[in-house]
Parts: sequence; structure tokens; C-alpha cells
Amino acid sequence: MDPLLVITNASAGTSDEETLERALDVLREEASVEVAATSNPGELDGVLHRAGSRRIVVAGGDGSLHAVVTALHRRNELGDRLLGLLPLGTGNDFARGAGIPLEIEEAARVVLDGEVQPVDVLVDELGGVVVNNVHLGAGAQASRRAVRWKERLGSIGVGKVNLGKLGYPIGAAIAAVKPPHLRLHVEVDGVTVADLDHPVLMVAVGIGRTVGGGAAITPEAEVGDGKADVMVAFATGPVEKLGYVADLALRRHHERDDVRYLRATSVAVAGEEFWTSADGEISGPERRRSWRVEPAAYRMTLPRDTPDA
Repeated sequence: MDPLLVITNASAGTSDEETLERALDVLREEASVEVAATSNPGELDGVLHRAGSRRIVVAGGDGSLHAVVTALHRRNELGDRLLGLLPLGTGNDFARGAGIPLEIEEAARVVLDGEVQPVDVLVDELGGVVVNNVHLGAGAQASRRAVRWKERLGSIGVGKVNLGKLGYPIGAAIAAVKPPHLRLHVEVDGVTVADLDHPVLMVAVGIGRTVGGGAAITPEAEVGDGKADVMVAFATGPVEKLGYVADLALRRHHERDDVRYLRATSVAVAGEEFWTSADGEISGPERRRSWRVEPAAYRMTLPRDTPDA
């Protein structure tokens, strides 16, 4: 077994540290392990510079994986790396979509014994990387509000046993009261699927399946099939919105008549101002964005029999 470099967040709490130790106990049974805690991009870049041939294991959630993949992509080293993931985040949406167990000891065993598989990423027009999902419209508004509520509720409790996980459901509920209706021109692989004459409720482009800790916004996405799943929802009427929300909870919204669900290698969006949520990071307002799939951008050890997330 190659030596492992486990990269973790320096600001992780006591609960995360204890969970990580359980995973390290499993890893150390078969491999030499070094742990590096980083708190900013500069520290992360320094750790990667000294990584050598060691296999990199990300200990964290979607944000941590995003940071490591982005740094490696900027260093032009992503394609040469084999990564592992120990899900320690709040949502762990990439892990859910990839079938990585959320139970930490089981995830550690996947790092040791899993199957090496290719994983895709999305790259935007500025070179930014998305490892899981980017969405705009009602979902991004829910995420914007969720960040505020997560910060407020995260202080209620002890460690990870707090009310912070309620942030996204609360944000989604508030966004549902008055969701944005956006007039956008959406092109998928060069074909127009929405124009300015028909407002949309939301647009999502996914390498992974879920956002917000389990909301299956692109439920058929596979992390290494060379395509992104694209979901465009036109459910803007009061009755249609209620039906869409109900079907989203049942993971069948993509089958609705007022939803277009496609698989593609490129997506371009332009129109009136919108916000985006990419791997949980909110940005905007924007008027034009585009993303393309970079297939097999890196390799990761994943479960040999990936379960349906």
C-alpha cells in the first residue's frame, strides 16, 4: 500500500477530530499515514507541493474536496493523482452520489480496498472547478438563506450535535414562499432548451446527485460517466411549484412534463441576474455563466459495488 497523506481542515472541531482518529486507526493497519491540517489555500498548496508520490486522502466534506481538487487542477497535477475521501462534512453530497459510506470506518476501508475509478469535474469559463453540483434559481436562493440559518443554528448544541443541519431545509422552505422566476437562455451542448420567453424556476448541472445534504436535484448523475446531468425546471405556477417540490422530495421531479432532464458535456446560461451555488459556495449576481465537463479528470478509490445513493 502506498503511503497516505491525509489532508484535513485545521478548523475542524473536537467531534471531527475524534471521528478522524477512528478512520486513521483503520488506515494505519495497512499503510503509513501522515496527517496535514490546512486552514487556507496557501497552506494547502504548500502541503500539495511536498506531497511527492503519496496518495492524497481528503478528510472533510464537499468544500474540502473542492479545495483540494481545485488546487491540484491549478497545479496541473489533478490527472496524475489518485484520491480518497473520508466524509467528515455536514452534507457530504459528493460521497452520497459516489456511494462512499458515511460511516467513517467503512469509508476508510474503501480508501484501502476500493476500486480505482475515473471521476469527472465541471470547469467554468474562468477555469473554476465544480466537483459535485452547480445550480441557480430557487435552489441557489435556498442555499443563500441556508448559509445564514446554518451559521445561526450551528451555535446551538455541542460540536456536530447542533441545529446547523436544519439550515438547508429552513432555507428551502423560505425560498419556496417566493422563489425567483428567471428569464434565461439555456444552451445544452449548443442546443437551446430554454429561452427568454419562458421563465425557469431553477437550473442544475450535476456530476453528483444531491445538494444540501441529500436533496437529489440530479438524481441519475454518475460521477465518472463523462457527462453532466442537466435539470431545467419550468414549474413557475403556484400549483406546478407545489407539485415540483413534492416530486423533488420523492426524487421523481425529473420525470415531470415541465422539467427538461438531459445528459451533456457543456451548458451555457445567460439572461437576467442570477446567483449560483457551486459545491455550496454562493456567487453572484451573474448574467452569463458556462460549464463544460472534463471527463476522467482524476481517479478515486470508490466502493467496488457502488450502491444507489
